[in-house]
Amino acid sequence: MASPLPERGLARPRLISRQSLALTLMGIALCGCSFDLGSLMPEKEKPQEAPKAAATAESAVSAGNVTEAQAHTAKAQSLAKSGETAAALDEFNRAVGLDPYNAQALYGRALIYQGNNQHDFAVADFSAASGLNPQKAEPLLGRATSYLALGKIKEAAADLDEASEADPHNAQIWTARGQAYERLGDRAKAAASYNKAVALRPRDDAARSGLARVGG
Repeated sequence: MASPLPERGLARPRLISRQSLALTLMGIALCGCSFDLGSLMPEKEKPQEAPKAAATAESAVSAGNVTEAQAHTAKAQSLAKSGETAAALDEFNRAVGLDPYNAQALYGRALIYQGNNQHDFAVADFSAASGLNPQKAEPLLGRATSYLALGKIKEAAADLDEASEADPHNAQIWTARGQAYERLGDRAKAAASYNKAVALRPRDDAARSGLARVGG
């Protein structure tokens, strides 16, 4: 996350907004409100190395392993919805161990890492999921959220630029993009992002507050 930073008095609200964004992202993905983890099906691209991922060649992943990994992923998603994140993480780890190219498991595990403030691990898994599904906005939004928490604002802004192109009707992306550019000191891009978020979701309090701060 780069300079110049906004006024010190905004630090606490921003911390709260980052935490809210991370929790909202996990809730949306794991509860199936607007994003179907089932849509994260592997393409030809190979992911970057993720934590605890097996270093197995793609050709060595058997059909049996893929099927078993899918079962562990489904169980993990169910556990996560019930709030049993530790057990869910174990199941996601088993799924990724069996099939390192299971984008659903990588994305779900990343959300749990993010919720546990293990943002380096989260970034690795979001990167892997994004590599498998480069047209999907959700892994980019997830990685950007962790980048923001790590203070890597420029990297977050770049992910949010790409995510906004992949899914221009996602108000959550525009709000997060506004927050990133606000922290970078680019009031024009922040205002434009907040305006788009409010246009898509008029009751988005975070976007409305951001818009008031940057004078859009």
